[in-house]
Amino acid sequence: MTGLDTALSAVDSWPASAAAAVVTPAGVAAAHGPTGTVFPLASVTKPLTALATLVAVEEGAIDLGDPADEAIVPGATIRHLLAHASGLAPERPMRSFPPATRRVYSNIGINMIAALVERAVEMPFEAYLAEAVAKPLHLAATTLPGSAATAGRSTVDDLARVAHELLVPSGLLHASTLADATSVQYPGLRGVLPGFGPQDPNDWGLGFEIRDNKRPHWTGRRNSPMTYGHFGQSGSMMWVDPDARIALIVLADRPFGEWAAQAWPRLADAVLAAL
Repeated sequence: MTGLDTALSAVDSWPASAAAAVVTPAGVAAAHGPTGTVFPLASVTKPLTALATLVAVEEGAIDLGDPADEAIVPGATIRHLLAHASGLAPERPMRSFPPATRRVYSNIGINMIAALVERAVEMPFEAYLAEAVAKPLHLAATTLPGSAATAGRSTVDDLARVAHELLVPSGLLHASTLADATSVQYPGLRGVLPGFGPQDPNDWGLGFEIRDNKRPHWTGRRNSPMTYGHFGQSGSMMWVDPDARIALIVLADRPFGEWAAQAWPRLADAVLAAL
């Protein structure tokens, strides 16, 4: 058993049934648990939605500078929506702040993006996600039976392919697009990181949360500030550390809670130490 195998075996002590994988540029370096089992992704759906949206941008169907909704959030663009900087309220189609003044985590904003993409590509967003992301990355079990913000379902095996594409881009997106997506958008905005409280700044890329120097956080102390990813209320999480050149995916059958806030950083540190 390798050090990575030992680190991942810690999930057996969790109060949940979980599957996990570590991905490097060479592929899956270690895996544990039912990696082919389909789990609900909750907000880990958002990075997949972001990738599909960025494919639509590269295809010329939409532009990151296109208006979000001038009636609700005047001046906000698709870029603002992806970065949770549009000023939209979290769960209601109403303005909380002017664009680019606060980081307000908004499921409504992500669903608004999906509607804009649907209109531009003239097909349901679920179908476009399958065509733009799942098909080229050979995702065998990833579906979106509902909200583009929270309804995704997938396996660790599939998300490992997504993570590998982020570590070693093969052409899903241009390298400059990925660099933009994983860089801080609208630096300096404060806001609340769900489950971990106020952060100043609360940095995000385009559909990806960026670790920077946030405290507390769901990644480990050993993770570099460049680490990006997402976690979900279903007990799901995925991060990519471009400095260490490694990614970690964990899906579980227990909703996020104090158990995850404690277990995930410990697991991250053990995985990075095993390198």
